[in-house]
Amino acid sequence: MNTKIITRMEQDMQLLGFSQRTQETYLYRAKKLIEYFNKPPEQITNEELRQYFLYLKNEKKYARATQTIALCGIKFLFEKTLNKKFDVLNLVRSPRENKLPVVLSREEVKAVLKNIRVLRHRACLTLIYSCGLRLHEATSLRVEQVDSKRMLIHIQKAKGGSDRYVPIPKSTLNILRDHYKIHRNPLLVFPAPGRGEANESTSTKPLPDTSIQTVFKKSLREIGITKNASVHTLRHSYATHLLEDGTDIRIIQEYLGHKSIRTTMVYTHLTPLLKSDISKKINNLMADLY
Repeated sequence: MNTKIITRMEQDMQLLGFSQRTQETYLYRAKKLIEYFNKPPEQITNEELRQYFLYLKNEKKYARATQTIALCGIKFLFEKTLNKKFDVLNLVRSPRENKLPVVLSREEVKAVLKNIRVLRHRACLTLIYSCGLRLHEATSLRVEQVDSKRMLIHIQKAKGGSDRYVPIPKSTLNILRDHYKIHRNPLLVFPAPGRGEANESTSTKPLPDTSIQTVFKKSLREIGITKNASVHTLRHSYATHLLEDGTDIRIIQEYLGHKSIRTTMVYTHLTPLLKSDISKKINNLMADLY
């Protein structure tokens, strides 16, 4: 592994203000490419890159989103760090998928959360659903980001480097407080417990994302939900339930931290209650036409 190039790539991303998560993802994809060819990236050719992306698509069968992440990381390595242009990097692009996200009903969400026995896990997943957070936004949440007087959470340096405020329900604040009484870590809302859970109060590392993902999947299985749901499904469910309850879509856009309203508009396809109301209005409006 050419650590000099990897270090330079990391520094380039830092100079450009990339988030820590983006840096980690791009570096991982660059390392996987270098490992695959087992030679310095400067020696990799356009044709070899072409074959590599075909390998990811046809043999590894990467989903569109995963292919796009791999492309972005590899493109940064060559075009920014190595200052090399390859035609294939402008050719690799899977067609956009018009898939609708999986959504859990309100009853299903409650059942999943109530089934989780460990308080830290239930508190974290409750926070994710009730505030529409991304997984890492929740696990890495710091105590100072919770404003209990204004009942807000200050999400900082989120996806795209933006900040936002999200209202926190009183019930969610209560479960966070109950969890905090157990560890009393001055920095982290969800500190990593460590062996024997003895280091929670002094831990400087947040709860691993994978632990929350594992607990969520286990709870789904235990209560018999067969939907292809993930922790991120809770964020989709939050947006859909707010929309069903009549919340303005631009407010939902702000809470989710979407830059474009088009991203948030996908939830309008997941709200049968809204469609039902619109159908009634259309029928009333057009009643005298025939």
